[in-house]
Amino acid sequence: MPSRLNPYISFDGNARQAMEFYKEVFGGTLRMNTYGEFGEKEAGDAADKIMHSMLETDSGFTLMGADIPPGMAYKPGNNLSVSVSGDDAAALRGYWDKLSGDGTVTVPLEKQMWGDVFGMCTDRFGITWLVNISEQPA
Repeated sequence: MPSRLNPYISFDGNARQAMEFYKEVFGGTLRMNTYGEFGEKEAGDAADKIMHSMLETDSGFTLMGADIPPGMAYKPGNNLSVSVSGDDAAALRGYWDKLSGDGTVTVPLEKQMWGDVFGMCTDRFGITWLVNISEQPA
């Protein structure tokens, strides 16, 4: 298997809901495992929380996520964003509509100075998404 780069997002107890939402947006196969399933003895109340999840889509996207481990502090920041780009305008606009629907649009999805259609939003889980639709050569 070749090396691959994909985002891994930490959540504060709502990883299951977030990853199920991303599956609704992008489709694909979602696998989730809880701390309890892995026999985490210290899990306690976190036994049903997500220790690891992976969404793999037919488009070749991979997104991983988990709830923070028991005893570890959740430190949200602005150092994570996820970029989705390509030239399938219909699919990308569909992703945009779902991601921004209950979120906050910071850059409207529109033609930019570099020629592509681009937008940026923060979804309802606090994750920043960048969507770039490449223009087809004339």
